[in-house]
Amino acid sequence: MSFNKDQLFKLYEFAVENVSVGIHAVDAEGRTVLYNQKMKEIEGFDVDDISDRSILELFAFRSNDSALMRVLKTGIKEMNVKQTYWNKYGHEITTINDTYPIFDGENLIGAIEFARDITSLEKLIYQPLRRYGEPLTFDVITAISEPMQIVKENAKKAAHARIPVLLIGEPGTGKDLIAEGIHHELNPKNDEYVTLFSRRPNQIERLKTYLKQEKTYTFFFERLEFYSLEEQKELLDILKSLPPEKHMVIGSVGGDPIDLISSHQLLKDLYYYFASMSISIPALRARKEDIRPFVDDYFSRHRERFNSNIRGLSEDVLEMFLEYDWPGNLKELELLLDEISSMITNEKYVTYEMLPLHFRFKLQQQNEKIKKPDFFLLQPNKELLPLNEYLKEAEKYYLHHALKMNDGNITKTAQALGMTRQNLQYRLRKWK
Repeated sequence: MSFNKDQLFKLYEFAVENVSVGIHAVDAEGRTVLYNQKMKEIEGFDVDDISDRSILELFAFRSNDSALMRVLKTGIKEMNVKQTYWNKYGHEITTINDTYPIFDGENLIGAIEFARDITSLEKLIYQPLRRYGEPLTFDVITAISEPMQIVKENAKKAAHARIPVLLIGEPGTGKDLIAEGIHHELNPKNDEYVTLFSRRPNQIERLKTYLKQEKTYTFFFERLEFYSLEEQKELLDILKSLPPEKHMVIGSVGGDPIDLISSHQLLKDLYYYFASMSISIPALRARKEDIRPFVDDYFSRHRERFNSNIRGLSEDVLEMFLEYDWPGNLKELELLLDEISSMITNEKYVTYEMLPLHFRFKLQQQNEKIKKPDFFLLQPNKELLPLNEYLKEAEKYYLHHALKMNDGNITKTAQALGMTRQNLQYRLRKWK
């Protein structure tokens, strides 16, 4: 059966309106000619909003940083461009865009943009412990160790006093959890909890945008030491001007603040602003009694969400978890559980064989007392891995440690391994 023109049009119309990417096409003057449902969801506009309006006027909220306009001017396609901006409703949106010029022969007649909404993914990447869609109150935090009980008590005191708080701890210790716990402990409540990530661009401008709105906020400034000193000075001026009864301000650093000040990474006056309440969050290796309740809670959620049979860790795996030092702290533990759970079928307990090879390598490297077979030797009564899988894991492990030896520097690592920088980046991207 062949389609006539009307039927083909309905087919195309259905595909455009139901596809999972946003589509926006404009003519040579920048006027919208196509704007699908997904793009409406991303940017908040309706057809009536965009009719007969140029994209320069339409996207003032993007600071005129429109890939469609650039492509109209240059005639060159732009692929995999990441954009973070505020949509019509004031929500922060992150998309990955592919934008193409449209030619009729040699004449440029317009441009079309395909946008993949990765807003939720971005939050998961930066805050992997914030995935359950529920308020992270202090009751939800499963830590039972005495040091963490002290942390929660002090955090509650700071919330009741509504004073600036500085959270101190290694990466991955859960500073974001404590910050959000403080937010939910406030009385009266603030309208929104906002994390400002220092390693992402334009965070000071984001803060200024929030402060223009008639809402009360809890601001969590993640890793203050990663802001430039100029940004820290500007941030301090803004924070000093805030009415303390309206907004709650929480900052974090990844090391001793005195050392950070000495190394010119942290502005002394900014530290003094937060110094009235400093809370140190201990590394996971210093409170290993928190591992089991965290794991139990993780698998409880897994059973609830996926109707699985998993109950927890086998005793030997739990012992390994308790012996391991967890340099990546709580975040490393959760990401490992994510990797393990992706392979779960009908198992009730996580056994040694279910651990990812890269983690088994780490266990062996850290503690020679772990009595498990060496992966580089053939062992009797052990199922052989397919060669490609074995070589992939061995390569991943080797390059991981090469990067670690060179402090994560791609260029130095590539030179040490005798490969090009591009080749190393390609291999690393394959594992993401």
